[in-house]
Amino acid sequence: MRAWLRGLLILVLPPLLFVLAYLGVAWVLMLWPVHPGATQAQENQAEVQAWVLSNGIHTDLVFPLRAHGVDWTEVFPPTHLRAAPPDAQYIAVGRGDREIYLYTPTWGDLTASRALTAALGVNGALLHVTYLRRADLVSGAHRLPLSLAQYETLRRFVLEALPQGVAHPVPGAHYAANDAFYEAVGNTHLFDTCNNWTGRGLRRAGVTVSRWTPFDFNVTWHLQPAHPPATAPSSR
Repeated sequence: MRAWLRGLLILVLPPLLFVLAYLGVAWVLMLWPVHPGATQAQENQAEVQAWVLSNGIHTDLVFPLRAHGVDWTEVFPPTHLRAAPPDAQYIAVGRGDREIYLYTPTWGDLTASRALTAALGVNGALLHVTYLRRADLVSGAHRLPLSLAQYETLRRFVLEALPQGVAHPVPGAHYAANDAFYEAVGNTHLFDTCNNWTGRGLRRAGVTVSRWTPFDFNVTWHLQPAHPPATAPSSR
């Protein structure tokens, strides 16, 4: 019996300790952010109001569709979507594992084999782009006040995720009428998840965020939950 118990511990204990260590490091680094206080200081002086949108697992960067000299329709044309909303005012951009994005539209579709290959980083990556109306940001939106320089940094960050900075849509790949998938450089894995991409962009732009962002809460912890403004963003 003791031999059986020892064998079970040898089998179960290492992965359990790994999971606990993974979660522990994520929490500790969340409480030790980069650029502490920067986002709060920027709140009253923001030139661009962007958002981070979370569904509880995955995060997207959300920008005004056309504002402040940036027109995202020139990068991700509405013709790439099945039916772009005529009243769309925002664009959401996220990066993730190719297999998870294409074949796991809901978490109920996730299989053990896809989870394993995603963790190992062998699938490649895609960008997921969604045109949003104001009403689409009623939940899960977190304020991301930016200066024009920070916005330009994030704009370049998104373009760097595209091969040669050009958006190549994946034919026929959509979740709904208002979205499209695009080829992306690199890949994701257990230590560089979809949320790590979002966090990396925020760190580069000087936003207060965890030093490592494997989970959505690592990205949003230092941001303020908020609804989008009652009026459309100005076009400049």
